[in-house]
Amino acid sequence: MVILLGGILLMSTQCSKKKTDPVTGETISEMQQKVEEYAYFDLTTDISKLSENDKQLLPIFFEIGQIMDDLFWEQTFGDKSILDTISDPWVKDYAMINYGAWDRLRGNKPFISGYGEKPITANYYPHDLTKEEFDAYEDENKSSHYTVLVRNEDNSLKTLWYHEMYKEKIDKVCELLDKAIAIADNPSMKKYLTLRKKALQTDDYYKSDLAWMDMKNTKLDFVFGPIENYDDELNSVKTSYEAFVLVKDEEESAKLAKFVKMLPQLQKELPCEPQHKKNYVPGTSSDMNVYDVIFYGGDCNAGGKTIAINLPNDDRIQEEKGSRRFQLRNAMQAKFDKIMKPIGEIVIEPSEQNHITFDAFFWNVTFHEVGHGLGVKQTINDKGSVDEAMKTENSSWEEAKADIIGLYLVCNLIEKGEITNISIEDAITTYIVGLLRSVRFGAKEAHGIANMMCYNYFEENGAFKRTGNGTYHIDYDKAREAIDSWIALILKTQAEGDFEFAQQFSKKHGTVGSNLQKDLDRINKAGIPRDIRFNQGLNLLGLQ
Repeated sequence: MVILLGGILLMSTQCSKKKTDPVTGETISEMQQKVEEYAYFDLTTDISKLSENDKQLLPIFFEIGQIMDDLFWEQTFGDKSILDTISDPWVKDYAMINYGAWDRLRGNKPFISGYGEKPITANYYPHDLTKEEFDAYEDENKSSHYTVLVRNEDNSLKTLWYHEMYKEKIDKVCELLDKAIAIADNPSMKKYLTLRKKALQTDDYYKSDLAWMDMKNTKLDFVFGPIENYDDELNSVKTSYEAFVLVKDEEESAKLAKFVKMLPQLQKELPCEPQHKKNYVPGTSSDMNVYDVIFYGGDCNAGGKTIAINLPNDDRIQEEKGSRRFQLRNAMQAKFDKIMKPIGEIVIEPSEQNHITFDAFFWNVTFHEVGHGLGVKQTINDKGSVDEAMKTENSSWEEAKADIIGLYLVCNLIEKGEITNISIEDAITTYIVGLLRSVRFGAKEAHGIANMMCYNYFEENGAFKRTGNGTYHIDYDKAREAIDSWIALILKTQAEGDFEFAQQFSKKHGTVGSNLQKDLDRINKAGIPRDIRFNQGLNLLGLQ
């Protein structure tokens, strides 16, 4: 049984501030303003490159993706029918964007009356569960990525697998997968879909993830299932359902192929103590590709939108084969054009604004995903895996690691002559603008904390300073020094599993300071979108 988070269905919005549209003179509510902070973008691509067989798979994939979306509603909020009870169309729209009553880009603050703070348990655990009760509960599956904890009638705890908890929807997905399996004529796609169906029925995703790793000769890709654990704020282990439908850009993908073979050497060159990187060799069965995304559903569509993928998350597979890294170029371009460039024109001093480029944004995001696959996976002092040792700090420090290693790799490869269409100044300037873009998502969840730690580390180490007119002047030499020392600190913390230090550091440096808040206020007053949202559907692809 799914319980509504918050438990109260009072639909009047808390937002009452209003402003007047300068063109029409009409009053605009605060909620309408918030909705309009998300700029619309059409998810489409040229599907003529797809085979007729692939085109037949698209309606099935879209339908499965919608079920993944519905499952995420259950996991993060509860009964989606709340939307039918909201009379204010702007409140309803905002609830759809945020998958519930909490503003994901404003620290999960409630925006519907009757709701308090978002429970850190989401719907993965009973809302009244404490960390102490969880720790005392004896069940070998309680920390699985794919289980839900519920209460029995006597208030004791019980563990249910996802395929038990969400049986009706999982059964429907499996029926649809049977249709897709029958249609698929690519052997690797057929194998992946077959094993993914089995995984959904058993909550054992290892074999299907391996099959997906080997699915490299298809123009159409489908990523779906319970994948990321950002919504579990109690333990950072429970995974959320999501779905992407993707069409490969083969020409752009071919340009990235050479970098996979470089990964072991790039790992060796990381600027840290040898003991903090030597116990891990990245797999070279990885691939790096560019895609247009044509469907988002579930976790990846909630609040701020995902623009790159680095999967699987399973450390066993990353050590054995590496990971697949997908750059979602059309969504990435939308964020750059609608958000990144306008922010840069406000905060970066005019003489350095020419260094804000889409190509630099593309490379920084690309190698952010590569950064996830470098560093260490196991601690060097018998504390187990980094994930286990870092506990609730794991996600934020992992995102910070990927962020700064990604920038380091871009600069390194520019120096090597491997990346030739941008300069180091382009990479660093665009990265700093990217931090300001991302910090607007809030500093409460993993990505936000990571962005703030990176921003504050750069500022404290002189990578940039504010000019008299409020813009940023970048010191590129000090920025390079800060990149190296920040990587060394992160990898030391992860390799030693130093949870206590990580917790203290993020508490001090993972917050928005007063000067930065003034910068963010200027950006917000300029009317720059906070993020994007999508028009998506088969009709945009000419299939309906």
